[in-house]
Amino acid sequence: MKHILTLFAALFPLLAAGLHAADAKRPNIVIIYADDLGYGDLGCYGSPVIRTPHLDKMAAEGLRFTDFYSGAEVCTPSRAALLTGRYALRSGMAGARRVLFPNSKGGLPPAEVTLAEALKGAGYATAHIGKWHLGIHEGSRPLDQGFEETFGLPYSNDMDARADLPKGATGSPTPPEDGWNVALQHNGKVIEQPAVQTTLTRRYTEQAVKFIRAKKGGPFFIYFAHTFPHVPMFASPAFKGKSRAGIYGDSVEELDWSVGEVLAALRAEQLAENTLVVFSSDNGPWLIMGNQGGSAGLLKDGKGSTWEGGMRVPGIAWMPGKIAPGVTTQMASVLDLYPTALALAGAAAPKDTLLDGTDLRPLLFERKPLPERPFFYYRGEQIFACRLGEWKAHFQSQTGYGGPKAEPHDPPLLFHLGLDPSEKRNVAAAHADVLARIQAAVEAHRATVKAVPQQLN
Repeated sequence: MKHILTLFAALFPLLAAGLHAADAKRPNIVIIYADDLGYGDLGCYGSPVIRTPHLDKMAAEGLRFTDFYSGAEVCTPSRAALLTGRYALRSGMAGARRVLFPNSKGGLPPAEVTLAEALKGAGYATAHIGKWHLGIHEGSRPLDQGFEETFGLPYSNDMDARADLPKGATGSPTPPEDGWNVALQHNGKVIEQPAVQTTLTRRYTEQAVKFIRAKKGGPFFIYFAHTFPHVPMFASPAFKGKSRAGIYGDSVEELDWSVGEVLAALRAEQLAENTLVVFSSDNGPWLIMGNQGGSAGLLKDGKGSTWEGGMRVPGIAWMPGKIAPGVTTQMASVLDLYPTALALAGAAAPKDTLLDGTDLRPLLFERKPLPERPFFYYRGEQIFACRLGEWKAHFQSQTGYGGPKAEPHDPPLLFHLGLDPSEKRNVAAAHADVLARIQAAVEAHRATVKAVPQQLN
């Protein structure tokens, strides 16, 4: 026994070192998620007025997607889709009320295996930074859903408004700093209420850099969900009044600075080549907010709609030395991040759970085309449109906000997005065969949908 113990004592450091080396080889994963950022709001996506040098450099060094989609047209279901790899109605996180509110009784069900839970089970350190908006009750909060650390707001920064807040203050270019009583929380405890919103981007960034340095032995996962550029719009003194696009541009330029700080921290800690960083947005721009609402560029409509401007968003994947610089027209979405991250981590997908995403590794690392697959544009619990290849069919449509109720289309509208990304030319009459293929894809998908308890209504 003495000899066995002596041998074990000699081998243990080598075994520990081997395990540490194995962990170090598994890539870190960082998802940076903007709120209401439009397809046309970054320099690398054509903005002529907002300066985004860090994101432009990230795109130049990584893979920029021209056809990348959010999981839904508004906040809560989009975030649920990202963290579960499933369309939001599968978890009950889509409904007539559209998003969770402070008085909502529901939230992301504990039975859902989030990306954080799956990665934590595979030995990853996990952190949520920024906006949550997936539930405030036991079982649905970040610490209940696989995150070891959390720092941010429980929901959107325009909620918990002051009772006497003047009409229109939310979309004002100069909103009152004390107009909203939303709390800033750290690991489930309120540390500031109301949150000082002019400091949020900077403080979020400091937390992200701190976590990177603390967990640099790896592997780690950071879900960094920015508060902005969702209204009310705020920026720190270092950025306020500095852009050509008003306070909206100021906010986006500060967000760009934040991305630069995160990438710089990864480089400083020699983690860049072993960290997949993905940047995107939860939906398109909130156009009814005017100058505080951003731009969808050449795309039609914005947040709240299933036209391209509501759900096609910036998508950038960065991993120096592993992802070659380039631009891809391959369709992808936030639904794909879940299976991609699990595959990179060597983590098993949850049993008896249908995922809606596809592993992007062949595209990211080998530039192999992805198999053709349908993408469904949900508004609430209804499929409003479906894309298959370059074709998109609209079964019904509705402008994001302020317009008439949903308009059904029989026959459906059909657009070729490669030739007509602005969805101006309906070519359904000439392509009945394409519509038939899309309809078949929709019916096959619907057959997989099971009724679950509604969380939003």
